[in-house]
Amino acid sequence: MTPENQNIELLAGQRLMVGFEGTELNNELKTLIRDIKVGGIILFAINIQSAAQVKALCKSAQEYAKSCNLPPLVIAVDQEGGDVARLKKPDFTEFPGNPHITDIDSAKIFGSIVANELKSVHINMNFAPVMDSIPKLNTMPANFKSVMLNRVFPGNPENVATLGSHVIDALQKNGIMAVAKHFPGIGRTTRDSHLELPVLKTEEADQNLMEKSDFIPFKAAIKSNVAGIMLSHILYTSMDNEWPASLSYNIAKRVLRDQMGYQGVVMTDDLDMKAIKYDIKTSIRQILNADIDIAMICHKSSAIETAFNEIVKLITTYEEFYRKALNSSLRIDLLKKTYLV
Repeated sequence: MTPENQNIELLAGQRLMVGFEGTELNNELKTLIRDIKVGGIILFAINIQSAAQVKALCKSAQEYAKSCNLPPLVIAVDQEGGDVARLKKPDFTEFPGNPHITDIDSAKIFGSIVANELKSVHINMNFAPVMDSIPKLNTMPANFKSVMLNRVFPGNPENVATLGSHVIDALQKNGIMAVAKHFPGIGRTTRDSHLELPVLKTEEADQNLMEKSDFIPFKAAIKSNVAGIMLSHILYTSMDNEWPASLSYNIAKRVLRDQMGYQGVVMTDDLDMKAIKYDIKTSIRQILNADIDIAMICHKSSAIETAFNEIVKLITTYEEFYRKALNSSLRIDLLKKTYLV
């Protein structure tokens, strides 16, 4: 294999964050690291038994990546507290979740404790905080119940912005990359993108309206230099009437990068979710075109290898995709040098 081919494969693999089965460095994980050259891995309940086991898993995965002459891995987990927390008692502190974080001190305490516990087991990224906000109920239908009701900070978007920013600061000052989610905001939907594609029509989520409300917490996250922003699997017809945010050039490039000025790492939500109806090759083409840095595939499947091969194909065939891949590589490399080296 020529150095040029190795470079192309590295450019491709670093764009992927993937899940795997098992609780130790097994052959599946070795293949993902060695052959696919993945930039990161995601831990779920199936990967977690105890603090000691997680620490050994993360440490051995990093050592194996280093032995393959690859960059250090981003090792991520969802540790929001409440309904979404992969790390449990007795080894980890369990928090009741964002609705119970009502003041700045609570936000700082949550971020600091979670950061130190993640760091102790060699996890380096938290898919938190949720920066979605729920519209005032008097502006919504009588039967409205946001799908995010149990996962958002209390109060208006400004309060969400304040509390979320302090969580971001506490995580990142203690060495853990924070990821603000789910841009451009999913507090307005009652449908679950794990099960279907929610659609927010223009009259429900006009961009001008969202800029004055839903965008406010994400602007604060950008000001806090958040390490990553995760896109939602929701179709916002006022901004893009064809592609959900996680695959949308209009939302990821024009709105988030160009209009809001975010130059950090942008990632999709899990492409395994049922909201994504497209084949993986179509999704990857959209992701690369939209200047989205990381595609997440959270479960063991052939889609991981297919995605890797499709990225290699696109960046070796089209100059525009290659140029965008280099820019994405710079963003990912900078993040890793900031937090992992």
